[in-house]
Amino acid sequence: MEQQNPDIYEWPGKVILIVEDEDINVFFFQAALRKTKAELIYAKTGQEAVEKVKRNDHIDAILMDIRLPVMDGYEATRMIKKFNSKIPIIAQTAYAMSNEREKIIEAGCDDYISKPIRLYNLMEILNKYLG
Repeated sequence: MEQQNPDIYEWPGKVILIVEDEDINVFFFQAALRKTKAELIYAKTGQEAVEKVKRNDHIDAILMDIRLPVMDGYEATRMIKKFNSKIPIIAQTAYAMSNEREKIIEAGCDDYISKPIRLYNLMEILNKYLG
């Protein structure tokens, strides 16, 4: 399969919530998604993510880290899906074991991407929900 140039993806008017507690990963997402014209907002904990989604009904997709302080990504996903079942949540995890995928889907995530994240994979998965 021919990989497309990641620079071709543009989602103007779309809002992506990035739930990530590691600064280096936040910098990666900022650099990776800069040219997409999507608005990026951030949360460092699952609890903060739930609060941001409750206050903002214009979020189009969520990149949800699973291992988070205060409230993990599983619990945050379950809570968000209770009041907004339509928002696509893409889990991002360094723990890509087979039972982890099952737990991610059971929690309500629509998709997942394993760390380290490849730029092409990130763009393809986001485009599936935003394109």
